[in-house]
Amino acid sequence: MYTLHIANKNYSSWSLRPWVLMKELGIAFAEQLVVFGDESSWQPFRRLSPSGKVPCLTDQGTPVWDSLAIVEYLAERHDGVWPMDDRARTWARCAAAEMHSGFQPLRDLCSMNVGLRIRMNTISESLQKDIDRIDLLWRDGLLQFGGPYLAGEHFTAVDAFFAPVVFRVRTYGLELSDEAAAYVERVLALSSMLQWEEEALAEPWRETAHEDVAFTVGTLLADHRQ
Repeated sequence: MYTLHIANKNYSSWSLRPWVLMKELGIAFAEQLVVFGDESSWQPFRRLSPSGKVPCLTDQGTPVWDSLAIVEYLAERHDGVWPMDDRARTWARCAAAEMHSGFQPLRDLCSMNVGLRIRMNTISESLQKDIDRIDLLWRDGLLQFGGPYLAGEHFTAVDAFFAPVVFRVRTYGLELSDEAAAYVERVLALSSMLQWEEEALAEPWRETAHEDVAFTVGTLLADHRQ
């Protein structure tokens, strides 16, 4: 059985990607969580992942690190990771790669914090550009391939790559078109996302850097964590 090494569910956007994909596709795995925020935590991460970062998938002693590499490793072994249709698969890979390497203002200013609700103080030009691009990208996929997911009828890796953005949209109250907003609600309602959220809210740990970012960019409206 695979082992997927992740960090705190409240914060770890990169960990969410393979986790939610494997849950939605019914790919069995054991979960191993290593907590952020401990000064000595880098060594545990380094022992399980060559990069010292999560997520990292291990398969019979073979480590697969980086969320995109994990997805491609799974795609070689399981059906449904990418769309079957050639055109949809090409689009999905491009959109996932764009998310993997881009949208830095969104990452910097709207770090994932599942339990909080924040009213942004301001939306910078660079952040608005990222929001607009994501809205356009989602509408493009939904229109081209008919929904309800980004590349068609089934949840695939491209949806998994944008799952952390779905949480960010809700946390920071980011405004989207009606079509994109409906997609957010659809993904939030998935059983896998509900499980991740429930377990994130139950975590007792707080990591200063992540907390500081959220409280700096806006006004706290609610904290749903235990």
